[in-house]
Order: sequence, then structure tokens, then C-alpha cells
Amino acid sequence: MIVRVVVALGGNALLRRGQPLTVDNQRHNVRLAAQALAPLAGEHELVISHGNGPQVGLLALQGAACKPDEIYPLDILDAETEGMIGYLIEQELANILPVDRRCATLLTQVEVDASDPAFKRPSKPIGPVYQQAEAVALARDRNWSIAGDGKGFRRVVASPRPLRIIELPVIELLVDQGVIVICGGGGGIPVVRRNDGALIGVEAVIDKDFASALLAQELAAEAFLMLTDVDAVYRDWGSSEQRGIRCIAPADLRGFSFAAGSMGPKVTAACEFVEATGGVAGIGRLQDAYDILNGWAGTTVRNDCMSPAWWDEND
Repeated sequence: MIVRVVVALGGNALLRRGQPLTVDNQRHNVRLAAQALAPLAGEHELVISHGNGPQVGLLALQGAACKPDEIYPLDILDAETEGMIGYLIEQELANILPVDRRCATLLTQVEVDASDPAFKRPSKPIGPVYQQAEAVALARDRNWSIAGDGKGFRRVVASPRPLRIIELPVIELLVDQGVIVICGGGGGIPVVRRNDGALIGVEAVIDKDFASALLAQELAAEAFLMLTDVDAVYRDWGSSEQRGIRCIAPADLRGFSFAAGSMGPKVTAACEFVEATGGVAGIGRLQDAYDILNGWAGTTVRNDCMSPAWWDEND
């Protein structure tokens, strides 16, 4: 049966941990991602979103050498990286799929609320690490918020919740015509609506998993996959009691605690998607994409998991 699947690619789809941010490394990793997604594309309707944190960070670092009035705002950087990453994914998929299976990259605006509390509590680090004196001076000169990050300081921006996908009608039109759509990269381009109804970009970063979950809901997708570099969701991660979760209902999954900066948003996004749609969410390794969709790998979140099922160490 053909189903509509939204896949959110983690940052490892473009860059392995510790790898230099070169074009060759990104292209090689995107080629591997395309190979993992090709079986899904061959059987189902497919929409792809992706991360862009390292790429935006690189552009922000390059921008740090510019004069203050020459620095591009975050919404522009998001648009640049959406186009660049989308181009790589689109090309690598097209190189291995049948010629009649078409792909398209769509720059995607995502509306947020200008009064979202996140704008009063910036928390998302972006760009390079600075020593304290330089960070304080930049914060003063450029009206930035800064926060400690390891041994240094970084700029932090708001991470508001996504409200709606502006280009949704276009995405639906393309998917209905059998096109694989690459969109919503990096959580999308953050925009707010002014009093006159016009849209304008803002200095913010939308969480990719929350934006992808919203995209999956609004597209009426049957399945939502978040693909990363861990094989499943684990309870008590890093302890001697850790256990991989095979299948679980949202209410049970919400009963466990997960790291706020890594697995936490994915778990919340999975629960929200399943609760809102009755569909299936999956979390696991990129190379296991096909098996995750079929419930053979990773963690499956669905309403009919009456009690949590665990991965055995020998599986």
C-alpha cells in the first residue's frame, strides 16, 4: 500500500561527527542518504526535510568578518542553506531513481508568532564560539544575546514554535503529482505576519523536528520518520539500565525523560504527530529508514502499542 511519508534527516545526513564541513564530505554523505531513501521513494509518496545547523554556522562565521551593516540576517542564511542542501539531496536522488521519478526543492517559509515567549528567552546557540570580552562587545554592538557554551560564549537566538507552513499548497500540489519534495530545511525560514498581513523574516531558528512534525500533520501523512545516527530511542540512556524502545504509545513515551538538546525534541515531535493524526512515527538510523517504516528497526510510536516493547540485546 502506498502511504505518504515525511522524513526528517538529522545533521548526520550531511556531516558525520567530527568531519570538516567540506563540499566533498557533504556530497558523499548525501549520496549515502539518497541510497537509504531510494527504497522509500520507490514505493511511497515522499517528502524530505533536513537539518542545516553546521551550514548556517559556517555562513555566520563567514559573516563575522563583515561590517555590521553587511551581515545577512538569519532568515536569509536559512534560505541560502535550504537551497544548497536541497540541491545536493535532489541531485543525488535523481541520479539513482528512475528518470520518471522527479524531485523538487522548495524554499519554505514557516510562520511563527511574534509574541511567542521564546523571543524573550533566546536559547538556541548559533555561529562561532567567542571569548567573553569579544562576545560582550559583539552583543553590545549588534544587539545580540549571548550565553556560555563550554569554555566560551556564543550568540543565542529565539526558537519559537512553528504555526503554519506557508508553501503548503504548493507542496501538496507537487506531492499529488508524484514529485518527491525537499522542503522545510533547518525548520524552515522563520517569518512573522505584520499587522497589514505581510510576512517578514525574523532572527530565529525553528526546531527542525517540530517543523517537520507540523509539515507531516498538515500534509495528512500516514508516517513521520526522524532519521539520525542512533539506532533507537533509549530509556535511561548512558546508564547500566538503558533499554532500547521497540514500540510505544505516546502517553507511555511521555513518561520518560530525554535530553532537551538532542532526543527530547524528537520524542515530543513524534508524540504530537501520532496524537494529532493517529499515524505512525519512527526514530532511528538513517541507513535503517526502510526497516523503521516497516517496524523492523528503530523506535515506533503508535497509538495501538498497548504496552512498551523493548529491543533485546540480541536483536
